[in-house]
Amino acid sequence: MSGSFNEVFFDAPDGLKLYARVYNSTVENENLPLVCLPGLTRNSRDFHELALTLASHPETPRKVVTFDYRGRGLSAYDPDWKNYNIRIEAGDVLAGLKALNIERAVFLGTSRGGLVIHVLAVVFPHILSGVIFNDIGPEIVAEGFRQIRDYLSTAKAPADWQQAAALQKAVHGKAFPALTNADWDRFAHAIYRDENGVIRSDYDANLLKTLEGIDFSAKLPDLWAQFELLKDLPLLVIRGENTTLLAQETVDEMTRRHPALQFINVNGQGHAPFLETGRLPELIAAFAAGVDLRGS
Repeated sequence: MSGSFNEVFFDAPDGLKLYARVYNSTVENENLPLVCLPGLTRNSRDFHELALTLASHPETPRKVVTFDYRGRGLSAYDPDWKNYNIRIEAGDVLAGLKALNIERAVFLGTSRGGLVIHVLAVVFPHILSGVIFNDIGPEIVAEGFRQIRDYLSTAKAPADWQQAAALQKAVHGKAFPALTNADWDRFAHAIYRDENGVIRSDYDANLLKTLEGIDFSAKLPDLWAQFELLKDLPLLVIRGENTTLLAQETVDEMTRRHPALQFINVNGQGHAPFLETGRLPELIAAFAAGVDLRGS
């Protein structure tokens, strides 16, 4: 339990103990919950500042739920690393929402979180009232994904929190000139944890085994068929102008297939934009409010 959110532990379908945060858990209004799904090695803390803003929004306060996938954050590590895949993670999310008695929501997915949403569109579409993709779509650039793999496999362990922020800025700063030192410090505290005085990455290192054997010289499998299932839903796509993962051509094709799609280009940021920065919280709040009105 925290002053700003409730901590919830629940069982995955296979019994693994998983973790979620619930902001504004006592809200009593007609506004839909917002469910936030993080990236590959990321966790619920990615969305903390955004969740605080949306949960206490003066006009459209809403419940916000953020998840740690298995093997990340405070969720248990899976003894079988092959279970670190988007199909199982989608099932875990559904188990968490069932435990929280959430039947419909607006979903926000950063990177891998957006891929999980594509799976949810197949296995449990009725839970989706609206979708926000943060720098992700049904097709990703292989070279951008390879860069992520290479960075994760060679990442250095920081000696302290100051160095943790400096390391992240050194690696990603060129793609994120819009960020401040405070942003980098907040980012470091989201992706690392202090374990008995040692600053370490907050995910199971076995997760990186899932990236072995991928042929990055070939076009990666796409999810266009799954994306088509979202055509009747309100959809917002956020893209960092310096991203290497989501091509503008992919966004153009998404817009062709989903003419009502809303698009935000984030200047001075890469993959993936920090959603708590600039006008993004207010734009996300406005989109979610539009979904609320559509459902009333």
